[in-house]
Amino acid sequence: MIRFTDVSVTYDGAPAPTLRGVDLDIPEGELVLVVGPTGSGKSTLLKALNGLVPHFTGGTLAGRVEVAGRDTATQPPRELADAVGYVAQDPQHGFVTDTVEDELAYTMESLAVPPDVMRRRVEETLDLLGIADLRGRPLRDLSGGEQQRVAIGAVLTAQPRILVLDEPTSALDPQGAEEVLAAIQRLVHDLGLTVVMSEHRLERVVQFADRVLLMRPDGRVADHADPAAAMHTSLLAPAVVELGRWAGWDPLPLSIRDARRRAAPLRSRLAQITPDPVEDVAAARADVPDTSAALERVSVIRSGTPVLRDVSLTVSAGDIVALMGRNGAGKSTLLSLLAGQRPADRGRVTVVGHDPVSLSGSDLVRRVGFIPQEAGDLLWAESVEQECRAADSDTGAQPGTAWGIFHDLRPEVSPGTHPGDLSEGTRLALALSVILAGDPDVLLLDEPTRGLDYCAKEQLAGLLRARAFSGRAIVLATHDVELVAQVCTRMVLLADGDVVLDTDARSGAVSSPAFAPQVAKVMAPLPLLTVSEVRDAFPQGLPAEVVV
Repeated sequence: MIRFTDVSVTYDGAPAPTLRGVDLDIPEGELVLVVGPTGSGKSTLLKALNGLVPHFTGGTLAGRVEVAGRDTATQPPRELADAVGYVAQDPQHGFVTDTVEDELAYTMESLAVPPDVMRRRVEETLDLLGIADLRGRPLRDLSGGEQQRVAIGAVLTAQPRILVLDEPTSALDPQGAEEVLAAIQRLVHDLGLTVVMSEHRLERVVQFADRVLLMRPDGRVADHADPAAAMHTSLLAPAVVELGRWAGWDPLPLSIRDARRRAAPLRSRLAQITPDPVEDVAAARADVPDTSAALERVSVIRSGTPVLRDVSLTVSAGDIVALMGRNGAGKSTLLSLLAGQRPADRGRVTVVGHDPVSLSGSDLVRRVGFIPQEAGDLLWAESVEQECRAADSDTGAQPGTAWGIFHDLRPEVSPGTHPGDLSEGTRLALALSVILAGDPDVLLLDEPTRGLDYCAKEQLAGLLRARAFSGRAIVLATHDVELVAQVCTRMVLLADGDVVLDTDARSGAVSSPAFAPQVAKVMAPLPLLTVSEVRDAFPQGLPAEVVV
């Protein structure tokens, strides 16, 4: 079904190939997971499957890529659309119509599918992905997660034999991700579809994979038919795998169910230990002047439909607040109010005592920094160096401030690199550096871990902790329950525009099956959220009696 024969890809001006000597043979009906660090070439591998590499991206492709018996070097993506369906990381960039139903039908129109068949396939796809209620909605009004599901549906209606997905659950809430992954499994198991997908949130998908492709920094690919064996050698691993490595479990668990069965003796031993109190970041910084943001009885109405309903929320110095909830719950809208991008229809919004809508220029960037879901929207210059220089100038920072932050996060990136050539995670790092150069009192991040591997998330978590300890307030709209467990002090849960929960992050994570991290589910009812918390409970090492 898919064959790579000694494939290498080198982009113009790159010092080394992004892919090097790749040999793969993937049969029909497999779910293949592509794993690797941010910027390791995962997207290049996926784009080679439908001819985007090299027909669209440029560069030089050596070797041969065959899909369904067709050579991608001789056929452009449009001629492969009936064989390969491709969904990119940024689904909205691929939309060509205005409404959901039209988008689902577009590819079939291009392939001259009969109208009665088109109608049936649209209905089947709406039901398959749980988006029937969106059929008449404008694409521009959808949340990021809703757009992701529509993008997947738009390629499924053409009934390709191969489905290629680049970070398909990155913008989805936990329930939405489960629905999409369940649909993908049905396509693989019932219809024999071959699915190749990259995903940084391995905790969601690795247990479903038939094989794992590990991307190496040198551009080579290690092919593992056994996902558990791949996790033994991968530098990137979800929490249950990390827990299994520490506990010495063999085989390594890939799912909550497997890990929970192995962890029974560990839970029994931990129940006898009184854990050290978890440090309260906000309390630790009580001496720092309050740099709070607040919403008082705020409502937002869009096209006659309430998006936020009478919401009140206060964020204080040292807080790292997680805004959570289903796609479309109002998280991004709330952030846009705090960022001063739009006024509330009712109620009052303040950031450090000011209405953010009234702020502009240097006053705004010193008080509030906002990074949207698409971090690249903040970047406009021709090189990383120009972006950093402009950020220093705009914020009044010392020359070299933005570059220093970025270089700490991504030391391998050349100053002359164009921002458009960066990976999703590296663009986020650059956007963070640009915003943090102004040292804003309040930092707002919308889905900040989208496109980040576990190592990059660890860097982000450290950066956020440092900001909180310096007295800054941070608000994250996120579906990443692992990040919340790792770094957040509070959890605010939105549902249909209402605040239904506002509590400390630990209580929220432990009490909610939907928003609990992997370790919390494995160790329940013990209130432990991360592998490091379990490890810290045994400073002398794991007792032999709990190793199974």
